[in-house]
Amino acid sequence: MDRAELIKILEQRFNTKDRTIRFDHKNETVRIEQAANGKGVTLSLAELQRRVQEDGSEALEQTLIAIDRGIEAMAVSPHLNGKEDRIFPVIRSASFPNHTHDGRLLISREHTAETKIFYALDLGNACRLIDEQFLAREGLDKQTLTELAMFNLSALPTTFKKDVVRHNTFYFITMNDGFDASRILNRKLIETMRSKAKGDLTVAVPHQDVLIFGDIVNPEGYDILAQMTMKFYTTGNLRITMLPFIFDEKGELEPIFIMANKRPMTGRPKK
Repeated sequence: MDRAELIKILEQRFNTKDRTIRFDHKNETVRIEQAANGKGVTLSLAELQRRVQEDGSEALEQTLIAIDRGIEAMAVSPHLNGKEDRIFPVIRSASFPNHTHDGRLLISREHTAETKIFYALDLGNACRLIDEQFLAREGLDKQTLTELAMFNLSALPTTFKKDVVRHNTFYFITMNDGFDASRILNRKLIETMRSKAKGDLTVAVPHQDVLIFGDIVNPEGYDILAQMTMKFYTTGNLRITMLPFIFDEKGELEPIFIMANKRPMTGRPKK
């Protein structure tokens, strides 16, 4: 699909009476907004085109659906009060913006050198990231928000699929509820996986909708882990990081740099 055809599809999908669409050909971006309030998203045309070329038209349709749902969520004025059980932590890449498009500061905290934790209100088909202004308006403080989010996360059902490759065991969590990667914060789940591990316990969050645990018992396992993480990273709608992690002796996460024909190297996360 060439650039002109992609632009035509976007115009047909989003240029409506309720929305506006603007193309910035210099920066190769497109801005889609709610006509009523100016809230919306900015997308990279090059990234959209790459996804179509690599993953086909189905991947583009999934992306457009996600954009639709996100913009719809921006059109409503949700409340936290009465929806405390729908507040969850979400994992994003370390480069994810700390502010909304209109300058409001999002509630976040550091996780690792590759990832950050934000907080979101689950609206069903979409999530609303929680900013300081929203939190203050609802009369909640950051500590209460964090406690609610972690409690709700621990209550989410979790099942996994298991695969053994060259004696290394991999566990895939794909509940499709928007919080698969967030489960990396569930300490009870981590302890369960540690009790299963016969070798090094690793974990990967290539994108929002998958969490991969690896029980690595030989050097080949690290190569498989690296290839697997990269594959999931390239196919994710909301990418996080292509680097997997290993749990050290204190239970903390260290990113793994897997070099060809060399032993895996780790790097300390931010405190």
